[in-house]
Amino acid sequence: MKLVSYRHEGRPGFGAVKDEGVVDLAKRLPAVADLATLVSNQAAFEEARRLVETATADFALAAIALEPVIPRPSKIICVGINYVAHAAEAGRTVGQYPVIFHRFAETLVAHGAPIIRPRVSDHFDFEAELAVVIGKGGSHIKAEDAMAHVAGYTCFNDASVRDWQFHTHQYGMGKNFRGTGSLGPWLVTADEVRDYRELSIQGLLNGECMQTGELSELAFGIPELIAYVSQALDWQPGDILATGTPSGIGFKRQPPIFLKPGDTFDVVIPGIGTLSNPVADEA
Repeated sequence: MKLVSYRHEGRPGFGAVKDEGVVDLAKRLPAVADLATLVSNQAAFEEARRLVETATADFALAAIALEPVIPRPSKIICVGINYVAHAAEAGRTVGQYPVIFHRFAETLVAHGAPIIRPRVSDHFDFEAELAVVIGKGGSHIKAEDAMAHVAGYTCFNDASVRDWQFHTHQYGMGKNFRGTGSLGPWLVTADEVRDYRELSIQGLLNGECMQTGELSELAFGIPELIAYVSQALDWQPGDILATGTPSGIGFKRQPPIFLKPGDTFDVVIPGIGTLSNPVADEA
């Protein structure tokens, strides 16, 4: 299934994409509060699957305003320097442990919404990534059990304010400007993806390929990342794990290429979808 969070006629909802329409699961499953709750409840999830198989769409996909797939995840865990080629272009080597940093939910925008270049910087860069949506929470998860905690996959642009990112040795501020991270367009459930390592990813700037990678190239795979983080934090249903970006980022190009108003950046992951966002200046 392809699951979405959205607003329709001003009301929040969640549902499944079917052909060019949306099956309104919020209406059909009134005891389920939101998409994060749905993916955490196996019985409700199976009921949703049955409903989608037989239901006709309640409204056109074009009639809804998408929200980030999980509009308010309790945490967004990001991984840096997780492709060997990207580590090389950044002048880094992959270490013994993954490079972990965090984003706040308030920085997220949906597919189709503008990502925002802040007033204080024009060093606004792109990062195409595969994101994992957690369905089953837990702590001290073993790597061999970790994939059972995955609800599905979506696309992520971890757009970064590079000069602010390197104000100190901590990435935090450059990764947490308002409206800079985009997530979507939908969640493709884990059963639809035979092996995430068979996926490829591209980042396109105004239609030109800037980034390309294979998920098999990850230095730390999804099971290892889920297990590692779970030693410190409890995963919650709806949490997001962003797996890192491949080589080709803008600020390491000669000359550097940064996002500017009027640009469009697409994250393309065949089998998952295309996340597309125009760029606008902060008002």
